Amino acid sequence: MRWVIAGGGTGGHLFPAMAIAEAFLEREEGNEILFVGTERGIEKRVLGNRRYPLRTISAMPIRGKSFGEKLKSFSFLPRAILESYTILKRYRPEMVIGVGGYASGPVLLAAALLGLPRAIHEQNIIPGATNRLLKWWVHRIFVSFEETKGYFPGRKTIVTGNPIRKEMISLGSLRKKEERFTLLIFGGSAGAHRINVAMVQALEPLERLKPFIKMIHQTGREDLEYVERSYRERGYEAEVTPFIQEMALAYQKADLVISRAGASTLAELAVCGKAAILIPYPYSAHQHQFINAQRLMEKGAALMIRDECLNGSTLSQAILQLYEHPEEREKMEFSIRRFGRPMAAQEIVAHCYQLVQRQHPKG
Repeated sequence: MRWVIAGGGTGGHLFPAMAIAEAFLEREEGNEILFVGTERGIEKRVLGNRRYPLRTISAMPIRGKSFGEKLKSFSFLPRAILESYTILKRYRPEMVIGVGGYASGPVLLAAALLGLPRAIHEQNIIPGATNRLLKWWVHRIFVSFEETKGYFPGRKTIVTGNPIRKEMISLGSLRKKEERFTLLIFGGSAGAHRINVAMVQALEPLERLKPFIKMIHQTGREDLEYVERSYRERGYEAEVTPFIQEMALAYQKADLVISRAGASTLAELAVCGKAAILIPYPYSAHQHQFINAQRLMEKGAALMIRDECLNGSTLSQAILQLYEHPEEREKMEFSIRRFGRPMAAQEIVAHCYQLVQRQHPKG
């Protein structure tokens, strides 16, 4: 069967979508997947090296834009719907699944016009604007958290967890002990300037740990040279890269993770069983990263530093605390594993098969 997965823009949308795609291909030999996204999203860069074909549409973001930019985005909507309609008409999928992001809306609306079975997946506790709109136009709604069910019609909403890529489940949860205590630092698929600066500032107060620690640091493109130079000048052992292609291997090596608190990152931390210092992005929609991180902190599954409190001092103190108290890290690892849903992608695929068979019974 043919399946279309629509959306992306950020890793938080794309990586769960890739996990769903993997599960579809494993479910039945001969299944085919087509991704629909945009030229400006991360999907253009990541999927270019993968086995999944990508078609792009003219959708543009609306949230966080000026009034004039929003008008421009809305003016592109009819064109994006028409492009989506044409793609779906030619590809003729059995079903369309939206994973959030501004490319998801036009494709799901076009699927509704064609009468195709439709579903969406919501990664965060509080749904994004696209999925809030699409909830009236789809047959199934998959959510990552029990708390999210209240935002959607109960009869078609199912709690599955957040899908994780197979390589993350099979490799990321294995412990590959490095010679040095290893910090994995990243701020999302594009990096995070605030985390990069704070980590550089933390190098001086962490000086006495220098012979014993190592950093794996995803910086994004803009801060790469600055962070790389800072580690080198202070004599730290560090692997610095704008984007980590093999994230599962990075998780394998990590004793402690420092990251933002996006839903996909937390799902990966849970499946891999990693202690973490979470720094919620303060401008995320509905403060969902803060809510995500607070939920884990209250359960003893992570530490949290608010973005406005982040600096070299607060970050180095948190690192030292967890370095010097391995029993605290072990408790975090145990606690966060309880949030893991390693079979989320397979569960979503099973429900999609049921929906397609109900819509188009054989014989």
